Amino acid sequence: PGRNSIDQKRWSLLLDDDKCIVSIDLIGSDENLSGENWNGDFLSPMGIDLQFNGGLGLSFTNITFDDQISLLNLLDQLWKDGVEAISPTFVSCSISSLHLGLEVLREIRLNHNAERCKLLGAHLEGPFLNIARKGAHDSQYIIPPSLLEFNQRISGFEEEILLLTLAPELEGAMEIIKKSIDLGIICSLGHSEADSDSSRKAFDSGITMLTHTLNAMRGLDHRYPGPVIEAIKNGSISLGLIADGIHVHPDIVNLLYRVAHKQLVLVSDAISTYGLEDGQYFWDQRRVFVKDGECRLEDGTLAGSTLPLLEGCKRLSKWSGDPGASIWSATVAPRLILDKSRDYHEIFIGKPLNKLLRWKFNFQTNDLFWQKAA
Repeated sequence: PGRNSIDQKRWSLLLDDDKCIVSIDLIGSDENLSGENWNGDFLSPMGIDLQFNGGLGLSFTNITFDDQISLLNLLDQLWKDGVEAISPTFVSCSISSLHLGLEVLREIRLNHNAERCKLLGAHLEGPFLNIARKGAHDSQYIIPPSLLEFNQRISGFEEEILLLTLAPELEGAMEIIKKSIDLGIICSLGHSEADSDSSRKAFDSGITMLTHTLNAMRGLDHRYPGPVIEAIKNGSISLGLIADGIHVHPDIVNLLYRVAHKQLVLVSDAISTYGLEDGQYFWDQRRVFVKDGECRLEDGTLAGSTLPLLEGCKRLSKWSGDPGASIWSATVAPRLILDKSRDYHEIFIGKPLNKLLRWKFNFQTNDLFWQKAA
C-alpha cells in the first residue's frame, strides 16, 4: 500500500458519442494518446453506503408514508453528495416500526429515478445484539436471538433485506446466520462481545463483515485479541469503517489501512441529523446533540455521524497518503460485497461519465477532491 503503489498505472478511456465508456485500456508511460489528458486524476464509480440510518431529519426506524417526499429529497441530496446507492439501516426497534419502514421503502423503490440515489435492500442493525455493547441502541428493543423473532421481523420482506448485523456469540445466533445466508442476506458481526474463538467460528459459519470496526466490539487489546484481529488474519472479512476521526482515531484508521487496506469498506453511519446544522434534535424519541460533526446522546454516547461518505474517503486519503486505496474503499469495495464475482471493468463499461466521479489528489498536502466526471 501507499501512493507509490497506485500512481504507476495509467489508463485510456474510449467514449461513444453519448460520453459512455466503451473500453478501458492500460497504457505505457511513453505512449502518446490523442484526446483529453486528465494528468493522473482518478476515475471511480459513485459511492455506495452500506450503513446509512437517515438524514435531513428522517430516521428509517421512524418513517411513515407521510415522509415520502422528504425521503425523496434525502435521496436527491445523497446523489449530490456523490452516493449512488445506500442500504437503509434500521437500528433495533419494534416490529411494527420496522415493517412500516420497510413498506415505505418498498413503495419508494417502485418510483426510482435514474438521477437519484438508489435504495438497496435494508440493513437490519439489530435487534440480536449483545446488551453489553449496545452503543446508542435503545435497550428495550434488544432481544436474544431466536428464529421465531427473526422470522417475525423479515416475513414478507425476505427479498428486501440486504444485510444483518448481530452478535454471533449469543445463544441462537448461529441458527439465524444460517437462515440469513440461505436467504442471500449478508451477515455482519457487530455490537458484540465476541472473543477470538467465537469470532473465528462466526467467520467460519458465514459472517463476512464487521459493522463499524472497533466500535461496539473488543478493541486491539494486546493480550485478548478479538474480532478485528481475527478478521485481519482471515483476510477476506470486510471491515466496515467510519472514517470521521471521531469513532476511530486517525492513527488507528491509518494502522488498519497499513495492515488491511484491501479489506476496508467505508460507511458513514449517518443518522437523521445528516445534512442538518449543529444543534439539538430528536432521534427515535431520544435527544441527540450535534456539534462539529459529532452526534451524541445526553449521556455522551456516540450516536452515529453526520459525515458524508466521500468526506470519509477524503480523510482516509489525508491520513494514509493513498488516494487510490481510499477511493476504492468507498466506491468499489462495497460493490464487491454485493457481488464478489464482478470484474471491476464491468463497473465502468457502458457507464456515462456524468454518473462517475473524477478525483484530484495533491501529493504535497495529501488533499483529495472529487467532482462529477462530466
